[in-house]
Amino acid sequence: VVDLHHIISDGTTQMILSEDFQILSSGVELEPLKLQYKDFSQWQNRLFTGGALESQEDYWLELYVDAASIPRLDLPTDFKRPEVFTFQGDRYDFMLERQDALQFRTLGAGSNGTLYMNMLAALTTLFYEYTWQTDIIIGSGIAGRAHADLQAIAGMFVNTLAMRNFPSGEKKYREFLEEVIDRSVSALENQDV
Repeated sequence: VVDLHHIISDGTTQMILSEDFQILSSGVELEPLKLQYKDFSQWQNRLFTGGALESQEDYWLELYVDAASIPRLDLPTDFKRPEVFTFQGDRYDFMLERQDALQFRTLGAGSNGTLYMNMLAALTTLFYEYTWQTDIIIGSGIAGRAHADLQAIAGMFVNTLAMRNFPSGEKKYREFLEEVIDRSVSALENQDV
């Protein structure tokens, strides 16, 4: 049993530890790491003190310059909303057939995007269809492991990006997908803030 507080561990860390325990239990020594979490922490501190984050901060401030008027996603419900708004959610699991999943992945890749970016565009489109809102923000967790040497390090790197997109009925899906890809790349480039 391994019990870790979420403040020190993310999903990638759990996979790393599981793999490391398997390697160690087979009697093999682990390869030394090029970096440790303290190196990442020092790098982040240099970003804060060295002014490197100013352009990233400018990106987010410009994206949310109208923060006072950002709408809340107003999804229709089949019951009356509670008097006190809560953030309690639910979960719906489903699986795509293999061929559909491959086509979906190919559509994103054909626009120089990823499966994630195509899923974000599809989810935003679904919310638009339900609400007719043309300004939709979806919080999206990211691994926060931008450097390749961070992939094997245990620690909490996760961040949440507020992915803002502007769907409308006049846009074809591929056109909207390309916008989402561009916005996603920009958000990921500015993920340190």
